[in-house]
Amino acid sequence: MHSILAMIYIIKFLYSTFILPPGIFILLLIVICFKLFRTKNKLFKPLMILTIIFYAFCTPLVTGLIISPLEKEYSVPKSPQGDVIVMLGGGATLDTPNLDFKGHLSGYSANRLLTTIELYKKLNIPIIISGGKVFSSSGSESLVARNILISIGVPKNMIFIDTRSVNTTENAKYTKAIMGNHNFKNPILVTSAFHMPRAVKQFNKFNVKVLPFPTDYQTNVDVKFEVNELLPSGSGILNLSLAVKEYIGILAVRIY
Repeated sequence: MHSILAMIYIIKFLYSTFILPPGIFILLLIVICFKLFRTKNKLFKPLMILTIIFYAFCTPLVTGLIISPLEKEYSVPKSPQGDVIVMLGGGATLDTPNLDFKGHLSGYSANRLLTTIELYKKLNIPIIISGGKVFSSSGSESLVARNILISIGVPKNMIFIDTRSVNTTENAKYTKAIMGNHNFKNPILVTSAFHMPRAVKQFNKFNVKVLPFPTDYQTNVDVKFEVNELLPSGSGILNLSLAVKEYIGILAVRIY
């Protein structure tokens, strides 16, 4: 029995590491490098360097080190206080069937909504959901989130939505307008930990002081090295993409 389980584990390891992307691409690059080395082709060294770089940026170890500073900039407050919860959207599907409506939140948005619900249960204060229809094929993040909140018993009069925002700048702009209309002064901002530094800067730019409440962490707070962090994975590339987008966005805050 133990030998069968060990074999299954090995097969799963080989499959997930070398057959699924990005491992299969790294393996192909290594094969090409080997052939170039055997033929003494001048392209061997530059391609080998690129292969090593590509491999490194596919590992959770390296990409975790890149995204971790963003996630550690703000900590979860122990005793959050405010008069409104502001949740930023992070994607939604348009026509996927749900219980009594259509549309689902993305993983990022769903995690943010879970934290928003926890805060609502604890503080019993209104909620602002900011996020519109980014693409014609995507759902309106705030509408889907509102439907979910209503379905679990949150009163409609406790939910305010911004359906116009398509980016973080507009999240801050239109949220400020809603806050002004309802005299909210002390917002608790809920968004993904990697997105929080840029979001806070955008709200600051609109003179809205928020209490950051990060969620949806992609890395552990206490980093402990494990061998699997050296294996290429799709999550590694995803974290790299998230981090690069945020660093670029932070640089662009002054412009937009």
